Amino acid sequence: MTVLTSQNNRDPDRRETALRASVAVTTGVGATAAVVVAALLQAAGDDPVVGKALSLTVPAKYRSLVEGAGRTCPEVTPNLLAALLTQESKFNPNARSPVGAQGIGQFMPSTWEAHGMDGNDDGKRDVWDPEDAIPSAAKYLCDIAGDVKDVPGNKQNNILAAYNAGSGTVRKYGGVPPYKETQNYVSSISSLANRDSGGGRTSTAAQAATVVNAANEMVGKPYSWGGGSASGPSTGSCCSPRGRSGENIKGFDCSGLTLYAWAKVGIHLPRTAAAQYAASEPVKPGKIRVGDLVFYGSSPTSIHHVGIYIGGGYMIDAPKPGTKVRYDPMDMMRDLFAVARPIHSSAKEI
Repeated sequence: MTVLTSQNNRDPDRRETALRASVAVTTGVGATAAVVVAALLQAAGDDPVVGKALSLTVPAKYRSLVEGAGRTCPEVTPNLLAALLTQESKFNPNARSPVGAQGIGQFMPSTWEAHGMDGNDDGKRDVWDPEDAIPSAAKYLCDIAGDVKDVPGNKQNNILAAYNAGSGTVRKYGGVPPYKETQNYVSSISSLANRDSGGGRTSTAAQAATVVNAANEMVGKPYSWGGGSASGPSTGSCCSPRGRSGENIKGFDCSGLTLYAWAKVGIHLPRTAAAQYAASEPVKPGKIRVGDLVFYGSSPTSIHHVGIYIGGGYMIDAPKPGTKVRYDPMDMMRDLFAVARPIHSSAKEI
């Protein structure tokens, strides 16, 4: 049994990462009407964060736990563990999913029964206690690493896939299984875990202007499912969820466009929108600026669309099959999830 599935790791009563606050502004982009701009409210709370030993932020009160447990076995690092806990619960020790996953590590009860540890030696194995749950998550990752050690391919990806879909499934498919949910889960956590040790640097305003100019030059290019690369428009692949193929269309899909534009300043984003979110730093209310990426979905791994913010509540994006790269308001979809800023790292286009 898995610890959780990425679709169920969010407590609907605690979805403070939704974009809620709205501000009316007057915009250019050929328009004079007031439009609605949504601002990001983050769920991580006001805890101070530290990142010197990790390449992503971790609440200060959990830093030593993550750094210690993250050395349980050679296959697990503090970065990998921190990325996993960020994905699972955003370090919320009271998180509870609709299917019953519990605590900061989002263990299902049966998984906790089999793998839960008394990490602080107080005589109890408490899934709600981070001092127990964080070491247990690391130990469980190590156990999984042993289960899939002979499976070909990227070891870290196989471990994460097994954490999400089960070791037997990874062995069955000889690697990451062909499940979109699991593939997004692996990609998102890997992007976080593999940031350079300095934590990466967010992009500059000058770079953002170059990004927007690059995207603007592509306005009018056709949408192509799977289309677009760091080099520019390209033929895509088959097929979209509704069966639309990009095999005979030279252009961009949403993440292909953002990948292309940000490559102009030497930032090589992953290929999918969900992985691009994981490779970016969320932007707080009032801090959104031109060039930031606008993401749509209900959770980090269910992100299905991305655009490039150009100011005044508008973005440039490749919306869907049958359309072209164009300007759209940020509130064009109801599930606006986050605004985030790409980070310099050693990652290359995948």
